Amino acid sequence: MQPTQIPFAIAIHGGAGTILPEHMSAELQAAIEQDLANAVKAGHAILTQGGLAVDAVVAAVKVLEDSPHFNAGKGSVLTHKEMVEMDASIMDGRNSEAGAVACVRHIKNPITLAYDVMLHSQHVLLFGEGAEEFAFSRGYDFTEQDYFFTDRRYDQLMAIKEQGGVALSEANYSQGSYPDDGKHGTVGAVALDQLGNLAAATSTGGITNKRYGRVGDSPIIGAGTFAENGNVALSATGVGECFLRKAVTADIAARMRYLQEDVSVACENVIQGELKQIGGEGGVIGLDAQGKVHFAMNSTGMYRASIDTNGLLQVKIYAE
Repeated sequence: MQPTQIPFAIAIHGGAGTILPEHMSAELQAAIEQDLANAVKAGHAILTQGGLAVDAVVAAVKVLEDSPHFNAGKGSVLTHKEMVEMDASIMDGRNSEAGAVACVRHIKNPITLAYDVMLHSQHVLLFGEGAEEFAFSRGYDFTEQDYFFTDRRYDQLMAIKEQGGVALSEANYSQGSYPDDGKHGTVGAVALDQLGNLAAATSTGGITNKRYGRVGDSPIIGAGTFAENGNVALSATGVGECFLRKAVTADIAARMRYLQEDVSVACENVIQGELKQIGGEGGVIGLDAQGKVHFAMNSTGMYRASIDTNGLLQVKIYAE
């Protein structure tokens, strides 16, 4: 008899929110879709070779962090002080190990640093200067702020400052020259490997014009990121304060564990239910232990892509 092959799959997101097709040029849409495809393929290549889910999600997220099209890494939004402060987290479903960083300013790929916090420290979450001190002790390069600067993010910041407010998300920024200026900027990935392991990772540049060292849900285990073998891997994107208040990814995992809801039912119940009731616009990607992928959103769109257990690649932007 042939041994039973364990299915493997991966899904990614590049943020959810108000993404309007009438404002999307064909050229920009093609560029964004290509980045999404490249990211999911990078993670899937590791899974195909028998690699671990946790390595696959890092590989996928790094591609998105290196693109200026997403609010993470290179494309991060600017704070009130006109600099980037980035957050990231990762969770390994094998053993509930996790690593996260918040408010890092000089690290090209924050998801890699979060992974190293998990592997090489006794901690889960490191913040600001301490996180960077740890990074440099591990041999990381110091990345100047100039690397992260884009005209688009500077224009966004100036517009919000003129309004005299602070944007809880890009949704509070009036429609500008970019079709997704109403998108909550986060990237993430979930994966199931050939050994049956689940993993999740999330990375973000936070919110435009943020102050006081604000941190959202992306680096918080159980809010923005969660993975548990035999159950589910999850990465969230949206209004971070609401996702924190509702512990969204932990809640979805608990519904699956205790109520035996499948991944689509659990995700929809949370995203369309209590989260939406408190103004929590956004979404979540989920992947269960059998390789079923689900994208849930209460917004008009989510940048997303997946390669399912049959090897089928799908890239989508708008809610359907």
